[in-house]
Amino acid sequence: MLLSINPRHPEPRKIRQVVSILQQGGVIGYPTDTLYGIGCSIYHKAAIQRIYEIKGKDRHKPLSFICSDLKDISQYAQVSNYAYKTMKKLLPGPYTFILEATKLVPKMMLTKRKTVGIRVPDNPICLALVRELGHPIITTSVSRPDETLYNDPREIHDNFKGRLDLVIDGGIIVAEHSTIVDLTGEVPEIVRKGKGDTSYFSVEEAE
Repeated sequence: MLLSINPRHPEPRKIRQVVSILQQGGVIGYPTDTLYGIGCSIYHKAAIQRIYEIKGKDRHKPLSFICSDLKDISQYAQVSNYAYKTMKKLLPGPYTFILEATKLVPKMMLTKRKTVGIRVPDNPICLALVRELGHPIITTSVSRPDETLYNDPREIHDNFKGRLDLVIDGGIIVAEHSTIVDLTGEVPEIVRKGKGDTSYFSVEEAE
């Protein structure tokens, strides 16, 4: 199913329709502020396993997830004063922050270090989904066999028929990975440079 949702003002009825699928263990394709991703509820183990199969990804490699805001993040991760200040300045935005997990995070979502990757994208559709669902959803990129990213939801719908329960059409986007920043140490570590501006971290480190 391909469902068109207004990217700036998501229709509540359509958001509820998608959330109903997530609540039943569905796997969806949806837009973020960086790329189109595939996701499910973090509390549906079978759905998470389906994502690993769709991605052809090693199950020991962690998946990130989307929270709705800073308050939401604090339920699932240990947030230091520095981390809070950093995220407050940069979120919502094109960043994935690595933080130490709390006990609310399912074990299959954790790395060996007991950390998680958390996003708050600047995209009304995925934030509306998380708020309506009441807990985070998985976010992982959906890409072609050559690793290039999809930017057209119709192409995702056509190529993943039978594997995704629904694809949200939030328009064509310029697809690029998020910047990953590890905030578990005393200073931030940029793990991957992506769409997010990293100049903020250079300033912080120089102080």
